[in-house]
Amino acid sequence: MNDGKLEPRAMKCIFLGYPTGVKGYRLWCTENNRNKRFIISRDVTFNESAMFGQKEEVENIAGNKGVHQKVELEVEDSNKENLDPIDQSSNVQEEPQSIATRRTKREIRKPARYADVTCVVDTNSVSYALAVGENLYYDEPKSYKNAIQSKEASEWLIAMNEEMQSLKKNQTWELVPLPKGVKPVGCKWVFKKKEGILDVEPSRFKARLVAKGFSQKEGIDYHEVFSPVVKHKTIRVLLAMVSALDMELEQLDVKTAFLHGNLEEQIYMSQPDGFLEVGKENHVCLLKKSLYGLKQSPRQWYKRFDAFMVSYNFVRNEFDNCVYSRKLQDGSYIYLLLYVDDMLIAAKSKTDIDALKAMLNSEFEMKDLGAAKKILGMEIWRDRNAGLLYVSQKKYIEKLLQSFQMENSKPVSTPLAAHFKLDASTLPSTDEEKDYMNKVPYSSVVGSLMYAMVCTRPDLAHAVSVVSRFMGNPGKAHWEAVKWIMRYLKGTSNICLVYGSNDIECGLIGYADSDYGGNLVKRRSLTCYIFTLYGCAISWKATLQPTVALSTTEAEYMSLTEGVKEGIWLQGLIDSLGLHVQRRILYCDSQSASCLAKNSVYHERSKHIDVRLNFIRDVIENKSFSIEKISTVDNPADMLTKPLSSAKFKHSLDLVNVRIA
Repeated sequence: MNDGKLEPRAMKCIFLGYPTGVKGYRLWCTENNRNKRFIISRDVTFNESAMFGQKEEVENIAGNKGVHQKVELEVEDSNKENLDPIDQSSNVQEEPQSIATRRTKREIRKPARYADVTCVVDTNSVSYALAVGENLYYDEPKSYKNAIQSKEASEWLIAMNEEMQSLKKNQTWELVPLPKGVKPVGCKWVFKKKEGILDVEPSRFKARLVAKGFSQKEGIDYHEVFSPVVKHKTIRVLLAMVSALDMELEQLDVKTAFLHGNLEEQIYMSQPDGFLEVGKENHVCLLKKSLYGLKQSPRQWYKRFDAFMVSYNFVRNEFDNCVYSRKLQDGSYIYLLLYVDDMLIAAKSKTDIDALKAMLNSEFEMKDLGAAKKILGMEIWRDRNAGLLYVSQKKYIEKLLQSFQMENSKPVSTPLAAHFKLDASTLPSTDEEKDYMNKVPYSSVVGSLMYAMVCTRPDLAHAVSVVSRFMGNPGKAHWEAVKWIMRYLKGTSNICLVYGSNDIECGLIGYADSDYGGNLVKRRSLTCYIFTLYGCAISWKATLQPTVALSTTEAEYMSLTEGVKEGIWLQGLIDSLGLHVQRRILYCDSQSASCLAKNSVYHERSKHIDVRLNFIRDVIENKSFSIEKISTVDNPADMLTKPLSSAKFKHSLDLVNVRIA
C-alpha cells in the first residue's frame, strides 16, 4: 500500500562529506537494504550523539518530520576513491558497489606549508591563502634534515657548501669555548628556490645560514637596528630620467650582503647543523661580522656600504639616503640606488658603469645582472628605438590571484564599483558573520594589493584606501569589495607605467583633489594627489585626512597643502640629482581652494583652518610651485577620490601614461 501524502518523508542517512561544485551534503541512505543509494540534500538535521562504528537504536530526526525508526549505523569511508559522480540536480543515483564496514578512518593532516596560514571558507571547499612573494615553491625543505633527505639533496648540499665558503672567506666568525654564564644564539638553515630573471633560465638553489635573532636582548646583543632603503618613488624618478635622457641602466646584486657588516657587540652563536668542526664540537662561533637574522645586520651593512661610497667621492642624497651620485668629467652624472643588497646603476656611458662595477667588486663580492630587468617584483623592459621604458608587475599579480584562488574569476573594468557603500551598516553584526570573517585572509589580501599599488598601480590607490580602513573588523561586504579589486586585476594584469621622452618639456606636474566626507563611517575627507615627471606618474597618494573638514573648500585646501609638500620634496630630489625642470605646477579643480591659497585675507568661513596649512602661501610667494585651476574632466587625481565609470577611469589613466604595453 502506498504511503499517504501526510505520512513522514524523513530518511535516516549517514553523512559522507561535501560534494564538489554543489551546495549541500553527500549522504548514504540505509533505510532500504535493497536500494542503498547516494543522495545530495541541503535539508539535513544532524544527530551528533550517534557515533560511527556503534550499533544502537537512535531516533530518526533527519528532516522536519517526527518519525521514529530503529536502524543500524554503518561505517562509511568518506574518502572512498571509486564513488560515481553525483548529479548536481540532487537526483538519486544507483551505486552498484557496497560500503566497506568497520574500516578505520584515514587521518588527514594539514600540510606543513599551511601551518601559519589562515583558511578561506568558500561555499564548496576550503582554500588556503598563501603568502604572496617572489616564488611559490612548495617543495622547499624546512630544515637541514629535510634537505639532505629530499630528492634534490645534492643541489641543496652544493648550495650549503657555497654559503659556508662565503662565510669563511668573509671571516664571519672564529670558534671559541663558550664563556661561563653566556647563552649562545641559535642558527638554522633557510632554503629557497629562486626563479631566473628570464623565464628560460633554470631555478637557482639557495641556502642561507640565519641566526635566531629573536633570542637577542636589547642593550646587550644590539642597540640601534634602523636601516634605510631607497623609496619606490625615487626608483620611478630614476626610471623617468633614464628613459627621457636615454641613459644606460644596469643592475647588481651583492652576494651575502649582511656578512660585510662589522659587529660592534660580542655575540656567540652555536655551530650550524651539518658543519660541526671535527675536534671542536663543543665550541661556539664568536661572530666578527654581521649575519642574516641578527637584528642589527641591516644597519651594519648599510653603514659599511655608505662609508665605502663616500670614500670614493660619491655624494649621499639628502632627500633619500640610499641614493648616491657623482658628477663626471663630461658634466653628466652617474647614479646608484640601493635597496638592501639590490642596486640600480644609471649613467650616460656604459664605460662609467663598468668602472663603478669594478670599484664595487674590489670591496664586495658582487653578481652582475646586466641590464635591469626586474627589481622588487617590478619588471622592466625598454624599447630604445621608440624611447620608451615599461614597468609592470604582471607576474606578481598573476601569482597573487593564483594564491588566493581568483585566477579564474570574471574580470571587471574598474577597481571599485559605485554600489559599494561601505559605511557603519556593513560592519559585522552577527557571531556567524564574525566567525566567517575570522577564517578569511582579509589582511593578507589587502596587504598584497597594497604592495602592487605602491609599486606600479596608481589606479588601485582609492580602492585599497577604502578596504584598508576595515582591517581591524571587516565584514562580508568588505570582503566582496576586496574580491572585486582582484577581479579588476584579473583583467588588467598587463597594465604598466610607460616612461617616454615625448613629453620632455612637461616637467614636474602635480594634480590634487579631494572627496568631501569620503569616509562614510567617520565622515573624514580624502587627500589625493598624483605627480608626473615627463608625462608619466612617479608619485601618488590617496589617504584619509587627519581631521574632519567642515566644508568642501577646506577639504580641497588640505589636499592642496599635502600636494604642495610632496611637490617640494620631489623638486628637491630632482634638483639634487642634477636634473633641472622648468615647469613646476600643481593643478587643482577647486576654484575656492585655489583662491584661498593665493589670498591671505581671512573671513568667517576659513579662519578656523589650522595655521600650519597656510605655509602654502609662502610657497606661492617664493615661486617654488605655482597653483593653477584645472577642469575636473582633465584632473587624473579624480580617480583617486571615488569610483568612476569605465570611460572616465580609462581617461584618467591615459592622462598619467598608465596603460597596456
